[in-house]
Amino acid sequence: MTNKLWFQAGVGIILALVIIRLFIEVQGIFDPLFIIAQTVFVPLLLGGVLFYLTRPILHFLMKWKFPKWSAILIIVLLIVAVFWLFYAMIGPIVTRQVNSLVDNAPGIIRDIENYAQYLLDQRSRLPDTIQEQINGMTGQIGDWASGIGSGILSFLTGLISGLITLVLVPFFLIYLLIDHQKFVPFISGFFSGERKGWIRKTLQDIDETLQSYIQGQLFVSFLVGLMLLAGYLIIGLDYALLLALIGMATNVIPFLGPYIAVIPAIIIALVQDPIKAVWVLVIMLVAQQIEGNLITPNVMGSALDVHPLTVITLILAAGNIAGLWGIILAIPTYAVLKAIAKNVYARRQEIRNTATRDV
Repeated sequence: MTNKLWFQAGVGIILALVIIRLFIEVQGIFDPLFIIAQTVFVPLLLGGVLFYLTRPILHFLMKWKFPKWSAILIIVLLIVAVFWLFYAMIGPIVTRQVNSLVDNAPGIIRDIENYAQYLLDQRSRLPDTIQEQINGMTGQIGDWASGIGSGILSFLTGLISGLITLVLVPFFLIYLLIDHQKFVPFISGFFSGERKGWIRKTLQDIDETLQSYIQGQLFVSFLVGLMLLAGYLIIGLDYALLLALIGMATNVIPFLGPYIAVIPAIIIALVQDPIKAVWVLVIMLVAQQIEGNLITPNVMGSALDVHPLTVITLILAAGNIAGLWGIILAIPTYAVLKAIAKNVYARRQEIRNTATRDV
């Protein structure tokens, strides 16, 4: 019975639950480790993203006989140049639009309040249950408004802390570019025989999965941002570039990103001209249809073939467990686990076939 898969899986689940329970009981001992992990998490994550984006350039330069140190130096200079060009080209426009938005914020808030008041005035025509919900929501508006000041203060504090943390990103990137080829031999060195080859293949599959997701998702987000910018400019929407950048940034969040991005665009459109809100919805719908049916299948292929229902389930569960970072990392984590599970299943089938031939 101990050789049965269901028995081994059950024992593994029980042991994992016991370890988690013991870890929770003594988690105070590991608080310093948690603090260190939280400090390096964001710069390590950003460094890893830049690593997967720039590794093809490193391989290209080394293929043309560039020494590794000079290739890495060229990559760092390219990154600096790209960010400088990006800032020089759109920085002044974004700054101007942000300043304009801040200046017009009181008027925008006043217009939103007028829309909300108009809807509240019509609540007598709604069913009693909906009226009760609206009354409850109006009682929470004051609490929400009072928390805006503290929310802005905490955001600015977090932003300053984040900018300080970003100083570590170049160091992580450089060390990843220097030593990334040593990782697989180091891990596989603890094993021998066929198991060593299986470990190497599994790690390579994980590496390819992460590369496909990061490079593909960022490229798709860039194209979606361009489509939104073109659409917003065509309809004459205010703050078009700023809203398109928001759409490009939120598109890295699977499924929920487009809905998050459309909210500020609809608010601006309602204030500017209510009919533009309809056009914003049309633009977002067209962009998502093009992205989902044309761009993503051709960019990512079947490397991250995940059913939409699975995506929704993973995002909702990860969001409840780990908040925003859980939502962002849910799909790549699932893809990595899926790659590991495929290799485990293939390994078991190989062992089973070998045992059958020996018999």
